Amino acid sequence: MTPETTDQTQSIDGARLLDDVAAAITRYVILPSPSALIAVVLWIAATHAVKAWNCAPRLVIRAPERRCGKSRLLDMVEALCHRPLMTVNASPSAVYRSIGMSPSDPPTLLIDEADTIFGPKAGENEDLRGLLNAGHQRGRPALRYDAGSRSVEKIQTFAMAALAGIGAMPDTIEDRAAVIRMRRRAPGEQVAPYRVRRDGPELDELRQLLNQWLAPQVIELTKAAPDMPLEDRAADTWEPMIAVADLAGGDWPRAARKAAVALTSDRDAGDETSTPTRLLIDCRTAFQDADALPTGELLKRLHSNPEAPWATIGKAGLTAMRMGNLLRDFEIHSDTIRFPTGQAKGYYRSAFTDAWNRYCPEPKPSGGEAVPAVPASLLQVSPKEASTPGTAQAVPPPQASSTLTSENEAGTAGTAWVPRAVPALADDNDRTNCA
Repeated sequence: MTPETTDQTQSIDGARLLDDVAAAITRYVILPSPSALIAVVLWIAATHAVKAWNCAPRLVIRAPERRCGKSRLLDMVEALCHRPLMTVNASPSAVYRSIGMSPSDPPTLLIDEADTIFGPKAGENEDLRGLLNAGHQRGRPALRYDAGSRSVEKIQTFAMAALAGIGAMPDTIEDRAAVIRMRRRAPGEQVAPYRVRRDGPELDELRQLLNQWLAPQVIELTKAAPDMPLEDRAADTWEPMIAVADLAGGDWPRAARKAAVALTSDRDAGDETSTPTRLLIDCRTAFQDADALPTGELLKRLHSNPEAPWATIGKAGLTAMRMGNLLRDFEIHSDTIRFPTGQAKGYYRSAFTDAWNRYCPEPKPSGGEAVPAVPASLLQVSPKEASTPGTAQAVPPPQASSTLTSENEAGTAGTAWVPRAVPALADDNDRTNCA
């Protein structure tokens, strides 16, 4: 890094620059929440330091219907990110080659109308999905055999990617992404029309400033190890964005961590739970306070929930054999248990404890922390609550079971972005409608 470059970098106020980027985006697009805006700004900034990252987070921009502003937001990303490569319905080979032409400084892949690639009417597109999944982590090349040279060719896949479309993307992609759920604008919400020739130069100036600020910081960012409010793959996905926020300083580090927790929680809450995990969750509620239940009573309680699928699985609903098969992968097995009404096949509550803790822990109650803990970090059942086999309580008389599952949805309207006022956004009051 030359002294001149160092002086230019030090003259750029990172926090102020990120504020300006946020203000520019909200001039043309209404985001669904302050957390969503923070995530988009930090993701765009992170593309300018892609050489520093071990993981390349995806940005998923999804909407339930047309005219929700997803394509306009992708326009903003294209105008501000590093080396944008916009495409619609790209072939896997074209994407592979685009990355392989410059693997040390890959382009930022921008895929609009992604629902035409992965949607229910498009069939499977495993090659492109595999590329996007593998490209999330550095050092995961695709291997292709070249018959002409009789050699195996390694094609690099590492690149940051943003996808916009109607409906959810494949789970394997959203699990590696910051997910932005766009909404149609409500009456009274106004945005400025975006024209590339008129408005592009201003956004391009911001793009150049982002590059001037972040490109010289690659070595420092490579060594960054920010404190993360998330774990596992979510932490890998958000680490580049939080590292950029820490480098910027000001209110951005706190706002970034709150956004990471909020959007990850929203994504997890919106995920469609798999059938085996749904069965675990519903069994936990069905047990209530009982230490053991006969198989027939457990099935009866599961079938009694009108919002659960158990009464409609197969011709007779969920059967003892089908339930046993679903639970077997969690190492949960039925046993012969002596109940007050006699001996019968059934399940001990304690047999479920480990699976509940690992696959469907209950969210940790909010304690008013500035950065809330990861919801999945709290054990749902403590060892003291699990009963020892052979000491089961009497089965309670039949009664109406409580609702087995619940769904929470974000609701309150938010406020527009105010330049250099990140703390106001960190409260994360979600909008109900968006551009």
